[in-house]
Amino acid sequence: MGTVLAVGQSSAFLLGGLFLVGLLVVATGLLLARTRSTAPPHHERPAPSVPPLRTESPKDPYMPVSVGIRMEPPVPNAPKRAGFLHRTGRWSARHPWLVVAGWLLVLLAAVAGNRAFGGVYEDDFSLPGTSAQTGADLLDRHGGDASKGVSAKIVVKAESGPLASHRDAVDTAVDRLGELPDVISVTSPLDAPGADSASAAAVSEDGTTGYLTVQFDENPATFDPVYLDQVDDAVAELRADRVEVEYADPLGKLAADKGTDRASELIGLATAVVVLLIGFGSVAAAGFPLLTAVIGLLAGLSGLGMLAALFTFGAASPTLASMMGLGVGLDYSLFLVTRHRKLLHTTSDPAESIGRTVATSGRAVLVAALTVAMALAGLYASGILFIGMLGTAAGVTVTVGALAALTLTPALLGLAGRRIDRWYVRTPVDEPDDTGDIWHRWAVLVGRRSWTFLALGMLVLGVLSIPLASIRLGHVDAGASPAAATERKAYDLLSAGFGPGTNGQFTVVTTLDKDGPVTDAARTEVANALHTALADTPGVRTVSTPRPSPDGALLITTVTPDSGPQDAATSDLLHRLDDDVLQQAGAPHHATSYVTGTTAAQLEFRDMVSDRLPVIIAVVAVAAFLLLLIVFRSVLIAVKAALLNLLSIAAAYGVVVAVFQWGWGSSWLGVDETVPIEAYVPMMMFAIVFGLSMDYEVFLLSRIRETWLETKDNQLSVATGLSATARVITCAALIMTSVFLAFLLSSNVVIKMMALGLGVSVVLDATVVRLILVPAGMNLLGRANWWLPRGLDRLLPHLDPEGHTPAPAAATVEREEARP
Repeated sequence: MGTVLAVGQSSAFLLGGLFLVGLLVVATGLLLARTRSTAPPHHERPAPSVPPLRTESPKDPYMPVSVGIRMEPPVPNAPKRAGFLHRTGRWSARHPWLVVAGWLLVLLAAVAGNRAFGGVYEDDFSLPGTSAQTGADLLDRHGGDASKGVSAKIVVKAESGPLASHRDAVDTAVDRLGELPDVISVTSPLDAPGADSASAAAVSEDGTTGYLTVQFDENPATFDPVYLDQVDDAVAELRADRVEVEYADPLGKLAADKGTDRASELIGLATAVVVLLIGFGSVAAAGFPLLTAVIGLLAGLSGLGMLAALFTFGAASPTLASMMGLGVGLDYSLFLVTRHRKLLHTTSDPAESIGRTVATSGRAVLVAALTVAMALAGLYASGILFIGMLGTAAGVTVTVGALAALTLTPALLGLAGRRIDRWYVRTPVDEPDDTGDIWHRWAVLVGRRSWTFLALGMLVLGVLSIPLASIRLGHVDAGASPAAATERKAYDLLSAGFGPGTNGQFTVVTTLDKDGPVTDAARTEVANALHTALADTPGVRTVSTPRPSPDGALLITTVTPDSGPQDAATSDLLHRLDDDVLQQAGAPHHATSYVTGTTAAQLEFRDMVSDRLPVIIAVVAVAAFLLLLIVFRSVLIAVKAALLNLLSIAAAYGVVVAVFQWGWGSSWLGVDETVPIEAYVPMMMFAIVFGLSMDYEVFLLSRIRETWLETKDNQLSVATGLSATARVITCAALIMTSVFLAFLLSSNVVIKMMALGLGVSVVLDATVVRLILVPAGMNLLGRANWWLPRGLDRLLPHLDPEGHTPAPAAATVEREEARP
């Protein structure tokens, strides 16, 4: 399953590029930038003008309602001692080289430890209690060498004459393949053509197409790509004898082109640099988040590699961990950098500004990271350890990314001091200073037409969610791969020569009567009954003669369906065999049968995921509700956040179904046939998107709540929070969207599916939800947004996402504009 996400193997290439670009982004900016002439640095900017105090309410409810001067309290009421986060941020800013050196030492130690003790990522998972798992376990114990390891087909087709006329070349290929490392056995399609031979059906009816069955001791898709050169050498004589040779899955996966994946990663990186430079203007504001995110990601992935030596992580783990670690690392650091640059306007000491930033926005980062980790931990609710470990892998990089943002980013900001905007590519901007900002004007518009915007936003999400009602989970087979891929060619050759079911055969494992002796006559009787029942089953194309295992404990039968692996008819056949046919055939003989094999395991995995997905959604949504309830002390805000996130994810699911399952525009993405939705895609999408969307939710609500605590004006708070965070959230969403959508260039259909779903999710969350539904809903609810029963308030622990930090040492003049 996880091998379809094997793009994580190219993560080292991406990380190396990210690290170099992050280190050199400032130097690159110097070539593009010009010394500031029109906009002075922070320390040279004049103090913001303060209008006189308004003594009466304005006529327009969306205009500022209070502007004043906040002075230092008298000495007897001096502010409390700075909290831990404040002190951490300030200390990091005042000892920047020590912090940077510490992170570099951690990084070097983690990389060295990973090289020395790191494990490997492999899809070694079980489905306890299922027919497929029980059958596989029985084969491991009784099936002999022929049933061990992983099998792969090498499909051959004679360009002229029957395949038998190329026997010498076939025999040579079989001998050479058998000499390769990691090969247990090789079965020729031309050997033992008797009716009882397992290879009797390995040649098509017209005699031109056949397949060699190669048994590997491990999954060949995980081998080094250079291994394929040895396979090519082994079959070279076949190709020289004018026989077409193609590699079926999983060996064919080894030949998949990784170049498009690297191109996707570089596109995402380049877009991140461009978006940050254009969005904020400052070279340092672009470089610091990149440096922090990449260092944190490298350290996190190295730590994950060492954990892989102790625990089993799927092949998709590095890809998922990179995706999440890079995304949240950029978001968290960017959020802190932007807030610090804003505070520098009114704070004389950069270290104090950094301390206040970490004490306020840093708390939001902590809450956001906790929410993401909680969403990922919710994958354990699936009851499938393999899925839960994927969440753990991503959680490692999220945790390290948050720690890097809270310590390394302040250190880098401390190094820059007040000259953080010295180099720029356009006039640097941070959070808006007045109501003329475009985001402020947008907030005013949404506040005036809240019902209209709420209805439009809900309509958009509702329409996009419609296809979700027809979702069909399954497994995307090699028939959906690019036409030029060897696994696709092998799939087509097998379908043409033997029928599409040859690409997804079932293995039926039958245990004989355990309570009495098994005679040859009894074994033959069971075999005949089993063969007759299977052959008469609708949807079955062919059935091999049941053959005993080497120790005689089992009967092993190969069933070829009429339909392909991803067809609904194949799933129906599996259920028919498990629930009806095999039970009736074995009951009179006290025999029990199990359907196993790759296709059976994939279908049972799909069924298990389908059953557990609602549980995962409920667990994560309830946990997020409780966390937001504790943090923001509001019932309605917590309910609204959970519901809107679910709606945006449902809309993204709908888009994925419409494109891939319905085929709307799939040809533009290089998919020339309709396919089911890969079983684990909705689950992984939910965990990733819910976590990222809650990041944006916490950032926005933290600023809204901060203003609410100061002004008790709901419309002002909503508008201030939206305008203060809109630029950060929009830039972060653009980066994440570009990273995700760039993977549409991948040749892997499941990667395309994930890329489109994640990209659409982020777009919907950052636009329809954050810019329309959240402000419209909160404006309509008014003061009810902040309602919390007193009894519940006493029961809940207190966790302030922004905190109240001491003011700067010197008296400062701050504008307190009420924004609508």
